[in-house]
Amino acid sequence: MIKIKDTKVTYTREKLKAPFGFKGGYVDELWTVVVKAEGETEFGVGLGVQSVLWSDAAVFAANTPEDGNQFMLEITKYAAELLKGVEFETPMDAIDGIFERVYEYGKKVTKNPDLRKTFALNALVAVDNALWQLYGRVNKTEDFLSLLSDDYKAPLMNKAEKLCNIPLVTYNMTVEDVLKLVNDGFFFLKIKIGSNPDGSGSLDKMLEWDKQRLFEIHNAVKNIKTEYTDSGYIPYYFDANGRYDSKERLKEFIDYAKEIGALDRIAIIEEPFPEEYKVDVSDLEVRIAADESAHSYEDAIERIELGYKAIALKPIAKTMSESIKILKEAYKRNIPCFCADLTVNPVMVEFNKNVAARIDKFPGIKIGILESNGMQNYTNWEKLQSYHPMYGKADYIKQEHGIFNLNEEFYEISGGIFRDSEYYNGLVR
Repeated sequence: MIKIKDTKVTYTREKLKAPFGFKGGYVDELWTVVVKAEGETEFGVGLGVQSVLWSDAAVFAANTPEDGNQFMLEITKYAAELLKGVEFETPMDAIDGIFERVYEYGKKVTKNPDLRKTFALNALVAVDNALWQLYGRVNKTEDFLSLLSDDYKAPLMNKAEKLCNIPLVTYNMTVEDVLKLVNDGFFFLKIKIGSNPDGSGSLDKMLEWDKQRLFEIHNAVKNIKTEYTDSGYIPYYFDANGRYDSKERLKEFIDYAKEIGALDRIAIIEEPFPEEYKVDVSDLEVRIAADESAHSYEDAIERIELGYKAIALKPIAKTMSESIKILKEAYKRNIPCFCADLTVNPVMVEFNKNVAARIDKFPGIKIGILESNGMQNYTNWEKLQSYHPMYGKADYIKQEHGIFNLNEEFYEISGGIFRDSEYYNGLVR
């Protein structure tokens, strides 16, 4: 058993290069939370990036960005306080032990009785990551896989040599910018749909905007070839973030894709509906993936039973502990998974990478895949990279022409997630 003697919490604020548009809204700043969990002989420091808009758009809409971030920070502080004096066997046990209290506290802080569980999970990421680092140090290992029991290890037995870095195409990115990404070597595009083009909230206008976006991007890249896909062409990954109100409206988008010859290029449509809209999607002609709606492994099972054929794992947004449980259930049901980003910093990318590099390849893609869009969006990305404990020591922390190249050292030390970042540790020293 590991006992938590003390915890500390602080945060930094990172500017984005330009307003980042999704879910019909925009953010221009992200808060990085730093949590220190001190055991009796070791300590762990974990990071989390707050995304109020992603985790609960209603909280984002009802408050200023500053207040929304303060709410989430208060929840993290509350969770860290709850852990003082707690004994646990694994980080998953520790998070399970406090989650319901953290979630109920979140409802009070935000004054939202219908708070989405993802908001609480997002607030717990830094806490969870601190526990995993502490857990590794107490067990005297840097091999993440060795910390898992056999039933959780089963879906994580691969060792990818290459990971495709999936970039993010936001609302305001031009087609010329998209072409530049492709020409730079990126071959799998994640495209945000669900825009609110004139601020009226009209879903008819949203759909027309989305169709036009699909047309413009498809027209620009449809003849470009890649060696990394079974089709030989660029695949599209559409992320609607719950903006489509009905299956019928989504089908209009899919039918339009078919009409312009883009249907077979769509690898994924992620989280098209609000989570409370539960409808069977097994008859749709594209692979529908769950993201925000899969808060827990129980939620993931429910979505799979509704015909969802992929799950977006987010160790960096829904905690590593919960993501591993979700992966286990998806694996048992032969549902492919992939790791999506939350525009996190380079240190947190390694937590995602430790899962993405070890799971099965996604259908139609010849190498592993990992969304990482921080380099596109953070103003100070190069400086943030210098905070990585393996900065200047390992090439695998940087993508090259759209690819992360991994080696045996990456697996031996899990990309450095158990090592100290001088900068972040200094914030909670």
